[in-house]
Amino acid sequence: MLFTAVLRSEWTKIRSLRSLSYSLAAVLVVTVAIACFVCGGYDGSEADFDPVFRAYFGLNIGQFGAIVCGALAVAGEWSSGSIRVSLAAVPRRGLLYAGKLVTVGGLALAVGLVAGFASVIGGQALLGEAGVSAESPGVVRSAVGCGLYFGLLAVFSAGVAALLRSPVGTLSLLVPLFLSLGPLFGSLDATRKVGQFLPDRAGQQMLHLVPEGALGAWAGIAVMAGWAALAAAAGLWSLLRRDA
Repeated sequence: MLFTAVLRSEWTKIRSLRSLSYSLAAVLVVTVAIACFVCGGYDGSEADFDPVFRAYFGLNIGQFGAIVCGALAVAGEWSSGSIRVSLAAVPRRGLLYAGKLVTVGGLALAVGLVAGFASVIGGQALLGEAGVSAESPGVVRSAVGCGLYFGLLAVFSAGVAALLRSPVGTLSLLVPLFLSLGPLFGSLDATRKVGQFLPDRAGQQMLHLVPEGALGAWAGIAVMAGWAALAAAAGLWSLLRRDA
């Protein structure tokens, strides 16, 4: 079977499942809505105020839509038993897995780019004089980074889902990691040096007007890409070595 046919098949699955469509819609709606809420009327009085990063405040909630999408798109097939049908249609497991990763990651990337540009442009408009123009250095880079962050996050989640083969198990692991452990390790002085290399802390360096810590904008997203590649490789190993 051609790879394009696998991509069409995976796109049809995602489009037909409401839970996946809703999770991707949540990425866009929540990220932009919260950006407008936190930027509206704010005067930028904080000493270390970053007008661009403030516009991505909603990403902290919207990212869970990408996590859910990646987890359900892969592990959902094991919980429903439909993975046997998919493997019967596409016996080459690596090809099937690649189709899932490209489809989920590509959709999350596209939604993330829309959310990124909408958040930063709308946020700066609402900040007024405290904001920066779209032509300022780092603004476009941050919007592109938002798309890359969501895309890599979906691939990371899909890889973990392929390894664990359980939507509940995958979400039970990833939600605490991105909701509490990442922010906690990134904020405490004793763990900050290690915490900045966690996937969320590293990937979000792209969202800052001036990145913080040892990682720059592109180095941070490269570290997150490494996490995504590691999770994808672990998922592939599980798919090739274990029975469906």
